[in-house]
Amino acid sequence: MIGIKSFGAYIPRYRMNRKVIAQAIGWFSPVGGKGERAVANFDEDAITMAVAAGMDCLGDLDNSHIDALYLASTTLPYKERQNAGIVSAALALKDDVHTADVTSSVKSGTAALIAAFNAVKAQNAQEAMVAATDMRLGKPASPEESAFGDGAAAFLVSDKDVVASFEGSYSLSYDFVDIRRDEKDRFGKTWEPRWVRDEGYFKMIPEVISGLLKKYNLDIKDFSKVIYPCPNSRDAAAMAKKLGMDPSQITDDLQTVVGNTGSAYALMMFVNALQEAKPGDKILVASFGNGCDALYFQVTDKIKQLKHIKGVKGYLNIRADLTNYIQYLVFRDILPVETGIRGEHVPPTQLSQTWRLRDTIMGLYGCKCQKCGTPQYPVSRVCVNPDCEAVDQMELYRFANRKGTVISYTSDNLAFTPNPPQSYCIIDFEGGGRNQFDFTDCNPSQLSVGMSVTMTFRRKYYDANRSIYFYYWKAVPAVEA
Repeated sequence: MIGIKSFGAYIPRYRMNRKVIAQAIGWFSPVGGKGERAVANFDEDAITMAVAAGMDCLGDLDNSHIDALYLASTTLPYKERQNAGIVSAALALKDDVHTADVTSSVKSGTAALIAAFNAVKAQNAQEAMVAATDMRLGKPASPEESAFGDGAAAFLVSDKDVVASFEGSYSLSYDFVDIRRDEKDRFGKTWEPRWVRDEGYFKMIPEVISGLLKKYNLDIKDFSKVIYPCPNSRDAAAMAKKLGMDPSQITDDLQTVVGNTGSAYALMMFVNALQEAKPGDKILVASFGNGCDALYFQVTDKIKQLKHIKGVKGYLNIRADLTNYIQYLVFRDILPVETGIRGEHVPPTQLSQTWRLRDTIMGLYGCKCQKCGTPQYPVSRVCVNPDCEAVDQMELYRFANRKGTVISYTSDNLAFTPNPPQSYCIIDFEGGGRNQFDFTDCNPSQLSVGMSVTMTFRRKYYDANRSIYFYYWKAVPAVEA
């Protein structure tokens, strides 16, 4: 039986009420809407969110059987450097893993998931991981600015211990253009919304769902939940009526709490549905973007045993209000600000050195003495235990998934950061090991010695001269994580 062994999600901590956007830019255009949208922090992007969702999905599961990783997004930072390779390194997957970026359509999330099922079915991979993530930009005063949200979803595909079996799929490919971007565009351009809704969305979603039902001799009422992306909640209700669904089959569209997360949208709704699913439930998941995919799942008894994930429901409870629209524009580098001399200095990135230290930087690997068992970070040939001091007796030891305790911290108002002040801490990791890290996603006034922290993968800086996003690990207060 092939299906989903585990799943996870990630929603950024910051949420911006759509009234904040309306108050700031509504004088120019009637924008806004109900509820709030998720906003990635200044040090987050599609890659870091994919890593966070992947870590939520994996928990303490053994990742040594993962032979493939598919990263789906329309907002990947690199055009010529494989983004999935960065995610794989941060998740500490093995070196001989097949990685692929799946992009250029918001249907890429379901396309990547189908590819993973095919790889496991063909026995080209024992297990495969899929991460769908997007951080799309809407031009200020555009409807997309309010409608879009940032987030990610991840799935582990296997033929063992599956919580939802994959029963089949049906796909349509149409060069139907709604939102599009080329290499020069930061913001998407869209065609007339009513045309997109009437000729695209309201025709293609029913067509792909009808195709799946016919292919597997099913009725729409056979499904406990039917998931499909929606331009807005009103259109979602109209689609449900068009499909002949009961109200109980409708899944939360996440519009008022997260927003439209692009490639991750349908899959985040799927994660949300799985978190409350019962054994025997049938779930239909459809995507929309230059055609459609429809996937059919059946929940198994194993769903009761999956306890480690936060998922959509967990991350919805971890939030902080972003009440300043200008701060959002600075986070997204839409509005340039004076950084001062300190902000102008970016260390030159030595690619040869980062390659040699890739385990230390990307996977947050230190080492553990095989003689006395003392962990330490970074890697060293000599054991730091003064009672041991063994030489060349080390094995790799990962700190990324371990909690830590703050033993010292400071907040610096002089160092440049888009979200001042810059806070740092020295951490003692559970089980041993100590080092200094930046804080992120925190309220400096609530930091304290002795507080518990977890690690998160973030952008450290951008080396514009070399076009390098430098990623590293930061500390997050455990109450926020």
